[in-house]
Amino acid sequence: MLIKNISILFGDNLDYVSNTDVRIIKNKIKKINQKIKPISNEDSIDCQGLLMIPGFINAHTHIGDSIGKDISLNLTVDEKIHPVFGAKSKILKRTSDENLGNFMKNTCYSMIRKGITTFVDFREGELDGVILLQKILNDVPIRSIILGRMEFYQNNREIKKNLSFPTTKTAEFIKLLKKCDGIGVSGANENSTSILNFYSKSTKLRAIHSAETKESSNKSKKLTGKSETTRALSLKPHFLVHMTYASKTDLKLASKKTRGIVICPRANSALAEGIPDVDLMQKSGCILALGTDNVMINSPDMFREMDFVWKVTMGMHKKRIDAREILKMATVNGGKILNKPIGEIKSGKIADCIFLDKHALDLEPMHNPHASIVHRASESTIKAVMIGGKLVHGNL
Repeated sequence: MLIKNISILFGDNLDYVSNTDVRIIKNKIKKINQKIKPISNEDSIDCQGLLMIPGFINAHTHIGDSIGKDISLNLTVDEKIHPVFGAKSKILKRTSDENLGNFMKNTCYSMIRKGITTFVDFREGELDGVILLQKILNDVPIRSIILGRMEFYQNNREIKKNLSFPTTKTAEFIKLLKKCDGIGVSGANENSTSILNFYSKSTKLRAIHSAETKESSNKSKKLTGKSETTRALSLKPHFLVHMTYASKTDLKLASKKTRGIVICPRANSALAEGIPDVDLMQKSGCILALGTDNVMINSPDMFREMDFVWKVTMGMHKKRIDAREILKMATVNGGKILNKPIGEIKSGKIADCIFLDKHALDLEPMHNPHASIVHRASESTIKAVMIGGKLVHGNL
C-alpha cells in the first residue's frame, strides 16, 4: 500500500511533516519519502488533508470489569477494586463467561474506534481469565498484551514471615505463563518479598501496581519498614503502574531499575486518590506512558486521558508542559516501555496508525498539531484506524 500526500508525525520525537508519502508492505512501514512512485499492483491512496499519527498504546487496562461500569461510585478504593474482597472481585466471580466476554469485546471495539491500536491488560481470573480474553480477541483486530495473574494473595502475617510461593501452585503458574505475554502483579502489599522474587524469575514481561494510594504506601512502611516501591522492585519489573504516592527516592530507583512508569491520572482522580506528579517523575528521569485502567471506573479513551493530564499538570504546577511530551506518553513511550516496534511512524516499525481529518470542525486550523491532538481531537476527528497495515475502522 502506498499512501500519498499525507501529513505525519514522524519518529520518536513526533516531528510534524506537512506532506510526504508512506509505503506499507505487509504489516510494516517500509519507506517514508516525498514522491514515491507506485510499484506494480500496489494500491495507491491519495490522503491529502489527513494527518497520520502513531496508534495509541493504552499501557494499562483492566477490561474484565467492563460489565460493572459505575456501580461502586461511593465506595473506597479497597471496597471497589481490592483483589480479595472488593466489589470488582465479587462481580467477576459471579458473572458468566458469556456475559463477561460480550462486554470485554465491546470495550475492545470502543478502543479501536478511539484510535487505540494496542492495549496492555492486567488480566484477572488466572488461566481461565487469560483464555477467555484470548477467545474474544479472535474476533477483534486489536493488538493486545495480556499479563496474567495468580489469584494467590497473602495476609499481613504471611508477608511478615516472608512465606514462599507454595510448590502446589507452581504447575499452575507455569501453565499461566505459557498462555500469556507476562505477569501483572496486583501489588507488593498482597505478596511477600519471597513471592515477588519467585515471580521475578519469569523471562516474560513483568509489571506491578505500586504506590497507587496513600493508604497502600503507608501500609507497606508499617508492615515491612520499606516503601511499597522498594518492595515492588523485588519483582524486577519491566515497568511500574501508578506511582501516585511515590517519593523522589522511589522515582529515582524506578528510573534506574525499570523501563518506565505507566500512569493513570483519570482513574486515580476518579478514585479520589490524587494526581501523579508528572513533573517530578520526568525530572527523576522516568519514561512515562499512559493507561486508562479499570473500565468500571473510567472510559478507555486516550484523548480524554491526554487532555486531562496535560491541563491538570499545568494547573497544579502553574507552568507550561509541552503537549508533544503528553502525546509521546500515549504513543512513543508505550512502545519503549513494552520494547515493541510500535508507537512511531518510522521505517521498520509496525504500521499501527490513526488517520485524523485535519479539516475536522474541532481541529481546523491546526496551528500546533501536538496541542490540537492532545486537547481538541476526539473519536469524531478520526477518519480511519490501521493496525498491522490493515484498515480496521473507517476508510481512506
